[in-house]
Amino acid sequence: MGSNREFLSRMSLNQITTEQLNLEEAVKACTKAEVPWISLWRHKIEEIGLQQSKRLLKDAGLQVSSLCRGGMFPASTKELRQKNLDENRRAVEEAAELGTDVLVLVCGSSLEHDIAACREWVNEGIEELVPYAASHGVKLGIEPLHPMYAADRSVVVTLGEALTIAEKYPADKVGVVVDVFHVWWDSELYKQIARAEGRILGFHVSDWNVPITDTFKARKLMGDGVIDIPRIRKAVEEAGYHGPIEVEIMNQDLWDLSGDEVLATIKDRFVHYV
Repeated sequence: MGSNREFLSRMSLNQITTEQLNLEEAVKACTKAEVPWISLWRHKIEEIGLQQSKRLLKDAGLQVSSLCRGGMFPASTKELRQKNLDENRRAVEEAAELGTDVLVLVCGSSLEHDIAACREWVNEGIEELVPYAASHGVKLGIEPLHPMYAADRSVVVTLGEALTIAEKYPADKVGVVVDVFHVWWDSELYKQIARAEGRILGFHVSDWNVPITDTFKARKLMGDGVIDIPRIRKAVEEAGYHGPIEVEIMNQDLWDLSGDEVLATIKDRFVHYV
């Protein structure tokens, strides 16, 4: 794995891990902690505007590993689906402007009660979005979510499903994001990671604690749960991914801390448990 310093050069702060901070505060915390990468969330960019966000990142010399998020394609009417697609186009434009070539797709829910239709709408939405993203130099990273989120966040719940969609397109246009929290349980995981060779656009880490008491804020610090993170990381690297590793943890305990405390903690856990 090399030295700790070399390994930490791959660490990215996924902005949701410091939800309590605005973008300026998050950038300052990363700079102070010598974290070279950040993954941005669109609601944080919206708070201060795209151009101010871009200036903050440039002045700090921070690299952007990805933009969260696009997707959310399903809707009950054609008009609403078009509105969702238009929003995805704006997300593509933001990603390009901010200097990242990865837009993470959380594909959308089954709230319309017809999960098969929702999956078809996801396919249709991605098909429409691919040419626009490619024209902006942005790749679409389909992130499968744990099945407990199928009703409210994503009907794409396994890495295999995500790959079946991605493989319809060239690898330099559509790939997948492997988040250990969402995929660790899958008996097909290592087979699917190998299948994903050349298509992995992101790797996200956190941990799964028992019991889970809050589905959205369920994630724990690496080392506090049951996920074999190093094994998954090794598999992802064997499949050709050696890019930034995002620490993405939705957790109220972390959100109650200062940014400096969060960064110090996740750096330590990153070295020891990733």
